[in-house]
Amino acid sequence: MTQIIGIRSETKNTWERRVPMTPELVRRLVNQHGLQIQVQPSARRVFPDKEFVRAGAEMKMELSEAGIIFGVKEVPPDLLQAETAYMFFSHVIKGQSYNMPMLKKILELGCTLIDYEKVRDDEGRRLIFFGHFAGLAGMIDALWTLGQRYQSRGIRTPFLHLEPAHRYESLDDAKQAVRKVGAEISEQGLPSEITPLIIGIAGYGNVAGGAREILAELPHQEIAPSELESAQPENSRLVYGCTFKEQDLVAKRKGEFDLQDYYAHPENYESIAEEKLEKLSLLINANYWDERYPRLVRSEWLRKLYSQSTEPRLQVIGDLGCDIGGNVECTLKCTDPGDPVFTWIPESNEIVSGVDAHGPAILAVDILPTELPRESSQEFASALESFVPAIAAADFTSSFEDLELPAPIKRAVIVHRGELTPEFEYLREYLPR
Repeated sequence: MTQIIGIRSETKNTWERRVPMTPELVRRLVNQHGLQIQVQPSARRVFPDKEFVRAGAEMKMELSEAGIIFGVKEVPPDLLQAETAYMFFSHVIKGQSYNMPMLKKILELGCTLIDYEKVRDDEGRRLIFFGHFAGLAGMIDALWTLGQRYQSRGIRTPFLHLEPAHRYESLDDAKQAVRKVGAEISEQGLPSEITPLIIGIAGYGNVAGGAREILAELPHQEIAPSELESAQPENSRLVYGCTFKEQDLVAKRKGEFDLQDYYAHPENYESIAEEKLEKLSLLINANYWDERYPRLVRSEWLRKLYSQSTEPRLQVIGDLGCDIGGNVECTLKCTDPGDPVFTWIPESNEIVSGVDAHGPAILAVDILPTELPRESSQEFASALESFVPAIAAADFTSSFEDLELPAPIKRAVIVHRGELTPEFEYLREYLPR
């Protein structure tokens, strides 16, 4: 059977402008595969409604005829429709409490839930993601934040010429702005009070790759974590970049570091990051984290760092993972592009909006890719495209065992017909009673 495909309007956040399928993809699905696609109208969406109509989609306020509905972010529980298959980023796999009411409603309504985050190949590598654009937008926003923080301390830098990523018309425009900042650094140098300016990136996956892509637009020199002491203050016409891998951040309590052992038994490891982090000007957290692992940034350490008589070097943390109280413990809330930065107050463990207060400035936007909505949607749709015809052809009324889907998609089915699938049965303990 071939499902009618629905594309919902995003309702979680007024800043959300992305789409799971672009008009270009819709046109190919309609013309080459004969699929019927219905799209909910949206005034915010980066692609206007008329582009979807021209591509062959039908605009529908209600998607009750759709057998499978695609979105980007979570669907509010009261907007879910019974016995329907959904595909979106559900943010439930860690048992996130704020989304458990939604998961419970999905179960009660007999729905099927497919999560992009769990679409992986046989080696466990993610296949459909926005992470690269989180890194791109996150680094642009973090450099802007750094300029604002230094200005609040009376230090003018070329980073003041930057805007947050969402204020640029395109990624190319944003990169051009970063290049201009880089040219000024090359020609005039940075103030001596802030050199050597060192940007550390924790991680080496898709998010970190996007961050490094922006860093590459600046005059910079890559150094290893072991070389942080060798960064020269007189090198004011460049910035230093430093990538941290797991072995740079944690050590085994007894024995030698082993990556696979660390993944299997993180409780046997402890953080060794702090003596390195205090040498940074800007830290970008691009690592996956859950509560089994040591934290990258502990509030206790930051409190000591900011209790010193001199201003710490580490002024800004770009927490691109944005796990509340997680890898960066002082990330006490997630922010949005309209108010992206807060300062954590070490003395009180409170936060205040902006960069002016005493304490590290924390960038914690949890929807960073939507700051570059056109390009991020295009790349996402390209990754999703090969799976859509098979998803549309699937018979979601069949049992999970008989459900015919490409293997990467079937691995991502969290709920089928109102029942948690075997791999995700553990989520039952997080559901509200």
